[in-house]
Amino acid sequence: MYKHFLLLTCLFLAMTLSSSAQLKAVKSKTGYSYWVRTPENIEKNEKLPVIVFLHGRSLSGHDLNRVKRYGVLRAIERGKDLEAIIVAPQTSNGWDPDKVIDVLDAVLKDYPADEHRVYVCGMSMGGYGTMDVAGKYPDRFAAAVAICGGGTVSYACNLTQVPLWIQHGSADRAVPASESKKIYNAIKKCNKNADATLTIIPGGTHGSVERLFHGEKIYDFMFKHSKGS
Repeated sequence: MYKHFLLLTCLFLAMTLSSSAQLKAVKSKTGYSYWVRTPENIEKNEKLPVIVFLHGRSLSGHDLNRVKRYGVLRAIERGKDLEAIIVAPQTSNGWDPDKVIDVLDAVLKDYPADEHRVYVCGMSMGGYGTMDVAGKYPDRFAAAVAICGGGTVSYACNLTQVPLWIQHGSADRAVPASESKKIYNAIKKCNKNADATLTIIPGGTHGSVERLFHGEKIYDFMFKHSKGS
């Protein structure tokens, strides 16, 4: 009986936390459609950090509900509460940094966002997208987290301007860890003192590293950085 009560209590708390996530779908005919999630209670004149989440290839298409299958929005649905504006666009064919910035600019215009605390993170194809967006627009992001992806080497020197945490599973068969190592090494070659960290997760597979979005560490890493600080 006690275990049954405890389970119901946990489910209730998870639903309560999840309900605080105010989700709005924004459809676009020319750019990316996207989700925007804001905390339920925003104090007057409060400026919130922004997290842009870029999904992997399996969630591509024109059905925004797919974007909630894993990553930041999935973590929120399962009870994680983040005092931040979450932006989750959807692409149908790879990530275009310019279109991601268009989405970000629209959110910054319409929501109480702190432009000094804008972060980008992503997984798989979204990991590549994270590195490319931060690499093309390093002045726009306070920090970035790229998981089981890679990056465009030509952006390496720009990426030295953004605090980075690159993570990859050692047993990833879909995208080898060498992809993350390659962009990390290119960044360090450009500036050995760049604030970039590479973490290889022992035994981590392409799918298992999704658990990182459900923990605290990647968010603690992003939130400790502010642009210009």
